[in-house]
Amino acid sequence: MDEKKPEEMTFEESLAKLNELVDLLESGTLDLDKSIEVYEKAVVLRDRCRSILEQSERRVQAIMEDADGVKKEDLVIR
Repeated sequence: MDEKKPEEMTFEESLAKLNELVDLLESGTLDLDKSIEVYEKAVVLRDRCRSILEQSERRVQAIMEDADGVKKEDLVIR
């Protein structure tokens, strides 16, 4: 079975795969070239997780604003 592309993965799938890659890197069993290849994949997955979290935060903020009638900008002290 082919692996999903990072952009097709859920947060949980991305995080699980990222943890696998980190464990592999920490094992010390890879040669330098393979370590760099695995590291590159890990960075892509880290960025995918970060993106999903940022999108989720924006969604939650919008829900809170709708429910409270208060905008985030209204809470900023200037």
